[in-house]
Amino acid sequence: MIVYKSTDWWEALRHLRSSGVIRQLLKRVLWVGLYASIVTAFVIRFDTINVVVDKEFFSFLGILLSLLLAFRTNTAYDRFYEGRRLWGQLVNNCRNLAVLLHPRLAPDDHATRTYLARLLSNFPIALDGHLRKGVRFEKLEAVEPGFIEQLQTVRHVPSRLAAQLQEFYEQLLREEQILPTHLLTIQRHHEALLDVAGACERIKGTPIPFSYSYFIKGFITVFILVMPFNLLDSYEWLTVPITMLGAYALLGVEMIGDEIEDPFGKDSNDLPLTQISNRIRANVHEILGVELHEDVRGLADAPYSVVF
Repeated sequence: MIVYKSTDWWEALRHLRSSGVIRQLLKRVLWVGLYASIVTAFVIRFDTINVVVDKEFFSFLGILLSLLLAFRTNTAYDRFYEGRRLWGQLVNNCRNLAVLLHPRLAPDDHATRTYLARLLSNFPIALDGHLRKGVRFEKLEAVEPGFIEQLQTVRHVPSRLAAQLQEFYEQLLREEQILPTHLLTIQRHHEALLDVAGACERIKGTPIPFSYSYFIKGFITVFILVMPFNLLDSYEWLTVPITMLGAYALLGVEMIGDEIEDPFGKDSNDLPLTQISNRIRANVHEILGVELHEDVRGLADAPYSVVF
């Protein structure tokens, strides 16, 4: 995720080269410029093509296209923001679980505290991998012998970790380390873990309908192809940069929407799930008084733009 100050104009422009979607956009704009140059040169040289596009009708199409793109971008950003809100809930619930259980565990029971810290902090890391290319088991902390090997046989790792956490709470209840009233409070935050996982899966598994996306892309393509013919009689060779500028705006908005509608990828503008997971791990270990490996602590403190 690109980190910048929104109030620093030049700092924001400097990050243009950091965005893969901007680099791809510039390539497409260059192709549009080549097309506009060929059309302009051919018409000016031979003056045989006389395509007349009513300017008022063309302006009306531009207004309609802008409304469609605004709706497209808002829909994509809603998915992006909801993804970030869900991971914010995950952060809060993991911390709350650690805070609620911290005073109930014996201060000198290091084994139980370590078990809880590792098991709880493994959940966001497993969810991160589950939403991306797959769980990276080497990132998980083993809580008992054979733990990682057992997880590798499970299809939905976050659910399995949530089930083991529930077993841990029930064990504390049987050992009378917590009371039934405590379990009711803990349960509310625990259930939120899988609620977050399910909501993230809904976002990832429900893309923008193909027909809607195809219609907008087709509309933009036709609009850009017709644009030079609408501008030639007034601007001649200035048609080329004007067409490129229009293509930059139209293609850019659509490509940004394509990128952020799935906020759980690894593009430069997607959510920094790995970094958030590492911070949850650091917070949980700190609350429960469990030492965290120095390398993991360094990842938790790294800027969002570093760790993906």
